Amino acid sequence: MNTSRETSSGSGKPLPLLAVRDLVVRLPDSSGGTVSAVNGLTFAISRGESLAIVGESGSGKSMTALAILGLLPGRGRITGGRVLFEGRDLAASSAAELRAVRGRGIGMVFQDPTTSLNPVLTIGLQLTEGLRQHTPLDAGARRARAIELLGLVGIPDPEIRVDDYPHEFSGGQRQRIVIAMAIACEPLLLIADEPTTSLDVTIQAQIVELLKGLQKKLGMAIIWITHDLALVTEIVDRVAVMYAGSVVEEASVRDLFRGARHPYTLGLIRAMPRTDARHSGSQPLLPVPGAPPDLSALPVGCAFAPRCAFVIERCLQSKPPLTYVDLDRTSACFRSEEL
Repeated sequence: MNTSRETSSGSGKPLPLLAVRDLVVRLPDSSGGTVSAVNGLTFAISRGESLAIVGESGSGKSMTALAILGLLPGRGRITGGRVLFEGRDLAASSAAELRAVRGRGIGMVFQDPTTSLNPVLTIGLQLTEGLRQHTPLDAGARRARAIELLGLVGIPDPEIRVDDYPHEFSGGQRQRIVIAMAIACEPLLLIADEPTTSLDVTIQAQIVELLKGLQKKLGMAIIWITHDLALVTEIVDRVAVMYAGSVVEEASVRDLFRGARHPYTLGLIRAMPRTDARHSGSQPLLPVPGAPPDLSALPVGCAFAPRCAFVIERCLQSKPPLTYVDLDRTSACFRSEEL
């Protein structure tokens, strides 16, 4: 059994609920080499807190979530770093220990509800799977809990719908059911990986409000994984910006939008559509120039340097470390003070 566990920080403060430290994930590529899907990632989240992990597609956001839960695809491996959940290192845990954490300690809402649900099993059977593994409830109590969960996430007539199959529900309802499955055992942490991507705007807003309400009711911490920076402005306490497998800036949501301290964050904010009446349609979008780097051949220096308007010679020679630039804010940029 894994016994790697930390109980307190050096300062005497309580440890965060989840602390990811210098995480490295390698995936094999088609040429026989490796891809640096996650490359020295560091962030933390406290109990009851909301953290958004944002960045372009391919930045390593979803791979981070899979690594935390020990669900990396194929021959993907954690080759460095630690994933401390309640002080225990999940990166060094056995398969049995990880199964005990999934659902009970950490729940996850995946991107596509269609692929998250088994089409040949009733919703009730799928909702009670985690309860069978993690609780002593008998069959009758598990069914009652499944009906309760469906009602909690806003499915009408839950006593009847519990025996229906996934194809009998709309896309928005399926996403609600996936959320119900993720919170069935009332986990301490919920990871929501692009939970609104495949939904229309109205349903997206409903899902966001549902998750916010459930967080308040259950006291969960939530990690929101998204490429939509505008989405996070009203739903999280803090934002971690990822680029090429690493966090390049982390700050409170208020501080981040008041002034970016990394050029990539600045580019993401400038690329956001303006929706206020004064500026809507009056200012052109300013996309981040260039394209993300090849993760199988990352440069020696800053991975963002080829796209950066603030690049200097030092950026090409060494990778800037993630350091504190304020009391509760970090940035991985040699010129963060100038920004």
